[in-house]
Amino acid sequence: MEIYNTWKGVKEKHRDLVIGLGNFDGVHVGHQRLISGLVEESKKIGGTPAVFTFFPHPMEVLTGKAPPRLLTHGAKQDTIRQLGVKVLLLVPFTLEFADHSPDVFIENILVRDLDVREVFVGYNYTFGKGGRGNPETLIEGGGRHGFKVCVIPPVAVEGVLVSSTLIRGLLTDGEVAAARKFLGYPPFVQGVVVTGECRGRTLGFPTANLLIEEDGLTVPANGVYAVKVQVDGEHYLGVANIGVKPTFHGFNFKPNLEVHLLDFHADLYGKEIKVFFIRRIREEKVFSSPGELAEQIRADINRARSAFCGVE
Repeated sequence: MEIYNTWKGVKEKHRDLVIGLGNFDGVHVGHQRLISGLVEESKKIGGTPAVFTFFPHPMEVLTGKAPPRLLTHGAKQDTIRQLGVKVLLLVPFTLEFADHSPDVFIENILVRDLDVREVFVGYNYTFGKGGRGNPETLIEGGGRHGFKVCVIPPVAVEGVLVSSTLIRGLLTDGEVAAARKFLGYPPFVQGVVVTGECRGRTLGFPTANLLIEEDGLTVPANGVYAVKVQVDGEHYLGVANIGVKPTFHGFNFKPNLEVHLLDFHADLYGKEIKVFFIRRIREEKVFSSPGELAEQIRADINRARSAFCGVE
């Protein structure tokens, strides 16, 4: 997948663009339906599947505050690439760009500069100054300028509409198994293993402390989770703790993520790993002694092994 920070000059390199418009936070099952649709359509016409999105989030520029992200920037790009997109337009969002009217966006960017063949959007997509443009605006513009528009209707899972806001709420509540249904994959974080306080090793359960490099990322609620961990392309079962280690620090400490890999004994320092959250085992709590904590960790490991039964 080729990534561009401007749309200008792209049509000279990639012809017959079939392009998806949106923010695609989390690339959840609704986004996946849209992107899979445009990839299939591009195959039919021999075109180029593309996604046009912004960085930073438009709300950050317009209001000074954006909703917490569901994926790091790198993970978002990787997920879009894995769906078959060949061109990603990751365009800087500025106040100047926000001042474009819907007609200017259609006529100058989609038609003149990109020469799009077809545009895919969600049913609630808005664009242009003040958010005045919507799918109907695009359909009218497509009729005038000769490009097709496909509007993806609401996507529901078990009767519940999929949205990034819903998924953020589930993660904030620690409901990682429910979030997986709407994401279409287990929620995960990735980062580099750094040196921690080594208390897990003294308790008999060495842990990898993960440095999460991006602020503004939605992570599951504090607690203990059954996880799968990707290391050098291999996957291992594990138990992860998100929290402040209240047994040692009380509750006035910056939260962190540490994970104990089951049946794994190699050195992880400096490696980038990916931690997939499968089930929440329990909430974070204070123990009266390190010995009591060690006993609880043994119980957590047993519960984690049970949680993996039947989990792909």
